[in-house]
Amino acid sequence: MERTKADTANTADGPPEPGTAPAPAGRVPLGGFGDSPADEEKRRGVRRMKTLATGLLLAVALIYALAKWAQSSGAGGWTGFVAAAAEAGMVGALADWFAVTALFKRPMGLPIPHTAIIPTKKDQLGQSLGDFVGENFLSGEVVRRRLRSVGIGGRLGRWLTEPDNADRVTSELSTALRGALTVLRDSDVQAVVGEAITRRADAQEIAPGIGTMLEKVVAEGGHTRVVDLICARAHDWLVEHGDSVMEAVSGGAPGWTPRFVDRKVGDRVYKELLRFVTEMRDMPGHPARGAVDRFLTDFATDLQTDPETRAKIERLKSEVLGRGEVQDLIASAWGAVRAMIVAAAEDERSQLRLRVRASLLSLGRRMASEERLQGKVDGWLEGAAVYVVTTYQSEITSLITDTVAGWDAAHTSRKIEAHIGRDLQFIRINGTVVGALAGLAIYVVSQAFG
Repeated sequence: MERTKADTANTADGPPEPGTAPAPAGRVPLGGFGDSPADEEKRRGVRRMKTLATGLLLAVALIYALAKWAQSSGAGGWTGFVAAAAEAGMVGALADWFAVTALFKRPMGLPIPHTAIIPTKKDQLGQSLGDFVGENFLSGEVVRRRLRSVGIGGRLGRWLTEPDNADRVTSELSTALRGALTVLRDSDVQAVVGEAITRRADAQEIAPGIGTMLEKVVAEGGHTRVVDLICARAHDWLVEHGDSVMEAVSGGAPGWTPRFVDRKVGDRVYKELLRFVTEMRDMPGHPARGAVDRFLTDFATDLQTDPETRAKIERLKSEVLGRGEVQDLIASAWGAVRAMIVAAAEDERSQLRLRVRASLLSLGRRMASEERLQGKVDGWLEGAAVYVVTTYQSEITSLITDTVAGWDAAHTSRKIEAHIGRDLQFIRINGTVVGALAGLAIYVVSQAFG
C-alpha cells in the first residue's frame, strides 16, 4: 500500500514493519484509538527532535571527515583528538538511533532479530502490563495498606460535618431515590409486595400472637374502653329505636295472644333490656362486664392452645387474604407509599430530607471524633475493596490485556512514539555527546600510556 507524507512523518525513521500498514490519516483503526490535535502537536515535536538528532550525527560525521583530512595534511596532533571524539560520537549516535528505531520498527527494513518490539510484542507487552498491575496494584495487602494510610473514615467524617456537603449528599440521595422509584413499574412492585405479604401471612400462624396480645390487653384493662363505647352506643340506639324493639317483640308473639298482651310484653322486654344496658354502661363492676372479661380471657387462651380454634382462625385468615378487595388494598398501598416518598424527596423542607440531613451531620461529627467508628468504617471499606480486587483481579487485568490486544499494531506504535518520542530523540543526542566524550577520553588515555 502506498504511504502518504503524513504517514511517513508520523512513523519512526525508516519503513514500517513488513505486513503492517499505517492507518489512513483522519481515520480510527479498528480496535485502536483516534488521533487528537494534541497527538499531532506531539508528532511535530518528535519530528523536530529527530531533525536535531540527525543533524548532530551529520555534524560529527563532517567534523570527523575534516579532522582526518587535516590530520593527513599534517595540521598537527590536535586533529587526532578531534577525529577520535567525532568517530566515537558517530558510533554512539548510530547505536542509539538503532536502539530507538528498533522499538517501533525494523531499522532500514532489515529483518534483524529483536527489532520492531512494540508492533510485534504488543500483545505480550499488554499481558505483562496486566500482570504487573495485578501483582503490584491489585493485591489485597497493597490495597489494604493504601486505604489504611489514607484514613477515609476520618476524612469522610470531617467532610460530612460541613453543612453544604451534607446538603449536597442529601440532594443526591433524593435524586437517586426519585430516579429509582421512577424506573420501577408500579404493577411489578405491587405484584411483588402483594405476593410477599400474602406469602408471609400464609407462612406465619397468627392465632397464638393474637391470643397473647388479647390476653395482655385484658390483663391491663385495655378493653374496658371498647366495652364502654359499645354499651353507650347500645343505650343510645335503644333509646332512639324503642318502638322498633317493641314491634319486633310483639311481632314474634303467637297469633292467638291478645294484642294488648303483646304490647305489654314488648314494653316489658324493652324496659328490661334498656335497664340492663344502662346498668352495664354505668357500673364498672357489673356482672356482665365480668362475663365479658372471662370470655375474652378464655378466648385468648384458646387462641394459644386450642388446635380447633387456631385452625378456624387460620381458615378465616386465608379467606380474608384471598378476597379481591384485600389484594387490591395491599397493591394500592405501594402507590400511596411511592407518592408519599417522591413528594418528600422533592420537598427540601420535608421531614424526610431534614432527618436525612441531620443524620448525615451527626454521622459526620461522630466519624470525625470517634476513632473506634473511624476504624470500623475503614475496616468496612478495606474489606470491600480487598474483596473486589481479589475476586475480580483477573477481570480487571484482562481489561488491560484485551484492550491492548485489540489495538492496531502500527497505529499503537505511532501513538506511543508521539508521546515518548521526544525523550527518545534526546537519547540519540545524549549518545552522540557521551560517545564523543568517551572516545576523546579513551584516545587521551591511550596517548598518555603510549
